[in-house]
Amino acid sequence: MSGAPAAPRPASAEKTGPGGLELLLQPPRARTGWRVLPARVVAMCVVELQKLRHDRTELYTRAVQPALWLLIFGETFTRIKAIPTGGIPYIDFLAPGIIAQSAMFIAIFYGIMIIWERDAGILTKLLVTPTPRAALISGKAFASGVKALIQAVVVIVIAAALGVGLTWNPLRLLGVAVVVVLGSAFFSCLSMTIAGIVLTRDRLMGIGQAITMPLFFASNALYPVAIMPGWLQVVSKINPLSYQVDALRGLLLGTPSHLPLDFGVLLVAAVLGIAAASSLLGRLAR
Repeated sequence: MSGAPAAPRPASAEKTGPGGLELLLQPPRARTGWRVLPARVVAMCVVELQKLRHDRTELYTRAVQPALWLLIFGETFTRIKAIPTGGIPYIDFLAPGIIAQSAMFIAIFYGIMIIWERDAGILTKLLVTPTPRAALISGKAFASGVKALIQAVVVIVIAAALGVGLTWNPLRLLGVAVVVVLGSAFFSCLSMTIAGIVLTRDRLMGIGQAITMPLFFASNALYPVAIMPGWLQVVSKINPLSYQVDALRGLLLGTPSHLPLDFGVLLVAAVLGIAAASSLLGRLAR
């Protein structure tokens, strides 16, 4: 005696393979192990970036500050030749530092967004889904990296218009993109970690404003490490922004750099930042 006929397989199931974007369309129970995390990271990143469709003013307004740094500070110090830069024009030396600075300024206040989501009840809803906390944080971190990448393109266009001698090698530009995303991922995770500690927007804004300029000035973004006082050189060596700027200079200008070390430090910093922010996400939601 034959049983009931089996239900036909959906056409979409025959067309899709075992990996890729279709992972986002499968129910959570159909995926286990390592397959959950990448799909959830991509989903969270897409959700974050869709916010730009409703309000692009942030991208436009944030382009003003790096433009002023290059147009005013860069052009002025190029003329007075007050900072030794190894034979390259100061504005060329400055441009990678401004790319890193603008990316950091976007990412360092990312914790405000997650506090807003907490206050609106969105974060609590996200935490009760099967999505791992590391995926939530990673998605937000790499979304901030993509926003910073858009900002970096703006700075590169301005720098090129000012005559900065940048490379257009596709592989080097790909390396620039990776450096910007990794650096932004770390600083956004740092912001979300602070948010998990202070729990309020006002405190986070105060701390964010207190640490951004010291991070910037205690790096090699504006001047070579060699001319810094000894104690500041020590601070610069533990500042992830210094490694980001060093990598950007090496990739965009071809100056001597330490690319394996730079990429390694940024990758480790991003991973540690994701782990720290993930561990405090539950405290933020309470």
